[in-house]
Amino acid sequence: MAMPAYQPGRWDLGDLFGGFEDPALALARSRVDERVAAFEGYRGRLSETMDPEVFREVLEAYSEIAAEVNRITGFASLKFSEDTQDRLAQARTADAHQLAAELDNRTLFFRLWWKALASGPADRLLSIAGDLRYWLEALRLQSPYTLSEPEEKIINLKDVTGAQALITLYDTLTNRYTFRVRVDGVERELTRGELDPFIRGPDPDLRAAAYQEVHRVFGRDEGVLGQMYQALARDWHSENIGMRKFSSPIAVRNLANDIPDDVIDALLESCRANGDVFRRYFRLKARWLGWDRLRRYDIYAPLLSSQPTFAFGEAVRIVLDSFESFHPRLAELAERVLRERHYDGEVRKGKRSGAFCATITPGLTPWVLQSYEGKGRNVGTLAHELGHAVHSQLASGHNVLTQHPALPLAETASTFGERLLVDRLLQTVQDPALRRDLLMGRMDDSYATIQRQAFFALFEREAHEMTRAGATVSDLSEAYLANLREQFGDSLELSDEFRVEWVSIPHIYHTPFYVYAYAFGQLLVLALYHQFRQEGAAFKPRYLRILQAGGSDSPEKILKSAGLDIRDHGFWQGGFDVLQADLKELESLAVEATPGDGATEGR
Repeated sequence: MAMPAYQPGRWDLGDLFGGFEDPALALARSRVDERVAAFEGYRGRLSETMDPEVFREVLEAYSEIAAEVNRITGFASLKFSEDTQDRLAQARTADAHQLAAELDNRTLFFRLWWKALASGPADRLLSIAGDLRYWLEALRLQSPYTLSEPEEKIINLKDVTGAQALITLYDTLTNRYTFRVRVDGVERELTRGELDPFIRGPDPDLRAAAYQEVHRVFGRDEGVLGQMYQALARDWHSENIGMRKFSSPIAVRNLANDIPDDVIDALLESCRANGDVFRRYFRLKARWLGWDRLRRYDIYAPLLSSQPTFAFGEAVRIVLDSFESFHPRLAELAERVLRERHYDGEVRKGKRSGAFCATITPGLTPWVLQSYEGKGRNVGTLAHELGHAVHSQLASGHNVLTQHPALPLAETASTFGERLLVDRLLQTVQDPALRRDLLMGRMDDSYATIQRQAFFALFEREAHEMTRAGATVSDLSEAYLANLREQFGDSLELSDEFRVEWVSIPHIYHTPFYVYAYAFGQLLVLALYHQFRQEGAAFKPRYLRILQAGGSDSPEKILKSAGLDIRDHGFWQGGFDVLQADLKELESLAVEATPGDGATEGR
C-alpha cells in the first residue's frame, strides 16, 4: 500500500482540545478540581494499617488526576510552542502552571505520608502496587530531602512565579530573536531554525557569519540572559542545598534519575579523559578540507560543497525504511505520529526553536515539533524525534506515572534511530565521497551528543558554584570560554565571541543538568549497537524490552536486563572504544579532498 503524501505542516491538537475557548477545556479543569476534592477525602484514611484495596483506590485516583493535569498543561505548552509570541498562549500557559501547582499542593499530603511511612507497612503496600511499585519506591528515595507540608506547598507556588516564570520569559525573549546574514549577496532576516542550516553548510564564510550573528544577537542580551540563569541557579541552590540538604547541585538531578552520583562522576570524567578522540577527529577533518586547522565555526562542516536536499516525503520514507529494517513495529509507531497529524514541521516566526517530542498520557500519540528545511540534518532530527515517539508508544502500557523513562534512558530510542538512519543511507550510497561525508556526519553527531553535552554539564557544575560565590555574568562567560579551551585543546582555532554561547543553550535554563543524559544515552546506544552488530536478530527482543519498560524500574535494573553494568567504568570506555573504531575507519579511507570536492572555497 502506498504511503500517504505527508507534508511538514502544523500539528493538530484536537486530540487534546479544540482551543483555549473549547468548552471541553473548561470541563476538564472543573473535572480535575472535583477529582482533587474527592482525593482530599483520603487524608484521614491513610495509615500504617490501611486496607490494601483502599490503597489501590488512592493510587488509581492519583493517576487519574495526573493524567488530567498533563492534558491541560500539555495543551497549553504545545500551543505556546506553536507561537511563543502569542499573548493568549503565554497567559494560558502561566495559568496552567499555576493550576498544576495548586492541585499538586492539594494532593501533596499523600506523597508526604508515603515518604514518611515505616518500612514494614510500606513493603506490605508495595506488594500490591503493581505497575506503580517503582514510582512509589522512587518517592521514598526522596524522603531524606523532603520538607514539611507547608514548606513544600510554598515551594510549589513559588516556582510558578519564580523559576517557571523566568524560563517562560527566557523562551519568549529568545524565540523572538531574528538574525541577519548576507546570502548570495542579499541580506536576509532569518529565524534560528532558518539560520541553522548555514551553520552546518558548505560555505565557510557563511558558516562564520551565521555563528557570529548568533553570538551578536545573544551577546547583546548577555547581561539579561545571564542574570536570568544566575537567578535560576541561586533558586536551585537555595531550595536544594540550603533547604533540602543535597550534597551538590547535580546530585538533585542524579536522584531524580535514580543514578548514583559516582556513576555520573565516572561518566563525565570518562568524557574528559577521552577528549583526544574528538581532537584527533577535528585534525583529520581539517586535513580532508585542505586546511591546517579547523576554526570553531567549522566543526560541523560537510566535506562536499554541494549537499543533497530531501523533500519531506522522501525524508519520511527514508526514516521509516530505516526503522522498518530493524523491526516493523518501529516504523508503524513512527508513522502514526504523521498519520494522526501530531507533527509540526512548518518553518515560521515565533515558533519555538529546536525540536522535541512531547508525551502527554499513555493513551495519546506523542506530538513532535521541528522546523523542517530539507537538509540532511533535518532528516536526522526527524529520525531522532520519531525515535522518542516510538519509545513513548512502546511504553504506553504503563501508568501515566511510569510511562516516561528516566532522563538517562530517554535518549536511547532517539539516538538508536539516528544510527539506524545512517546505516540505511550507507547501504544505498555508492559514491565514496558521499559515504565519507555520511561517516563524518555520524562522528559530528557523536561529538555533539557526547562531548559537547558532557562539557555543558561540567560548565553547569562550575557555574552553579561560581554563582553561589558571587561571580558576575562576565565571570561565567570567561569560565565557559576556558571550558571550550580545555575541550578543544589545540585541535582548532577558537575565537573569543564563543564566550557568550552558553546563554543560548535552553537546556541549562529549562532543566539543570539535563544535558549529561545525552552523553549517557549516546554511549549507551553505542554499547547496544555493538551488541546488535554481534548478535543480529537475537538482540532485538532485548532492545524492545528496554523501550517497553519506560520508567517502570530503575535505569540500572532495566539496563542490567540487557547485560549492561553502569557501575563498571569499562561500560563508558566501551562506548569510546566504538568511537575509536569509527575514527579508524575514517582514517583508513585516506581519501584526499579534490578541487571542488571539499568545502574550502572562500577560505
